[in-house]
Amino acid sequence: MQELVDRYGVLLVFANVLALSLGLPVPAMPTLILVGAGLALQPEVMWLPLLGVLAASVAASLIGDSVWFYAGRRYGNRTLQSLCRLSLSRDTCMKRTERFYGRFGIRILSVAKFIPGLSMVSVPLAGAMQSRLPPFLRYDGLGATLWAALGLGLGVVFSRQVETVIDTLSQLGTGAGVVIGIALAAYVGWRWWRRHALMKSLEAARIEPAELDDLIRNGRAPVLFDIRAPGFRDVDPYVIPGAVFADERQLDGVLAAYPRDGKIVIYCACPDEVSAAWMAGRLRKAGFRDVLPLRGGIDAWRAGGFGVDPLAR
Repeated sequence: MQELVDRYGVLLVFANVLALSLGLPVPAMPTLILVGAGLALQPEVMWLPLLGVLAASVAASLIGDSVWFYAGRRYGNRTLQSLCRLSLSRDTCMKRTERFYGRFGIRILSVAKFIPGLSMVSVPLAGAMQSRLPPFLRYDGLGATLWAALGLGLGVVFSRQVETVIDTLSQLGTGAGVVIGIALAAYVGWRWWRRHALMKSLEAARIEPAELDDLIRNGRAPVLFDIRAPGFRDVDPYVIPGAVFADERQLDGVLAAYPRDGKIVIYCACPDEVSAAWMAGRLRKAGFRDVLPLRGGIDAWRAGGFGVDPLAR
């Protein structure tokens, strides 16, 4: 292990962290722990190389994150949607990030790397919100430093245990790779099964944008709920005419204010309209008879050539 760390430690950390920051599913944290453990086993030369590895990790994070920051600044919603589609938790990553960002602003970047799925979307969201570069670099750099320091620190503290694990894996030879591969495949399969079960449990029916437009034009406009989080509405400050804002987590106000026999259409900004479908299912269980998500949300509505209203500032 020492030979591997001595020869490739800094380069390995830089490459892994850069790949992770660019969105590739690579194990950067285990690499940091491994390198930290390898350096801890050489106490006479540990501290200066540790600082070098830490600097390489932070530099790689800032480079990769800057790419997504500028992508978010230039392409906005399209970048956010594309990233959420890459996530195993794509139905919730956008909503969770919007709410964190709406509450803490760009400061969330200082802890985003510790929360699964948050870092991937919060960086381009900062760009889409037109945040200035200096505070982005400041908070993102702080977060990258804390995250890398944790990985290296764990390696230093548990260096003997890490060495034991590495020795055991080396004795297993190719069998170790098979075991790790099976474990990874089982994890991905479990996440896929959870998503599949969620999708099966949600409302399958949708209303098309053209159908909604026809209802509005013929004087039969339904109650229209926009359930996008506030942070997302800042990125895309437009609504479908007549829409009112609602939070799918707080249904008491909806239950009290609207009749059960009226038609309701819900739209969100999440892939597959999952949040809208979830809320539609909840409302149906509460006695609402005609509730449908809008297929494709406001993006599909706009793509169909239908008008939107700007949010009041």
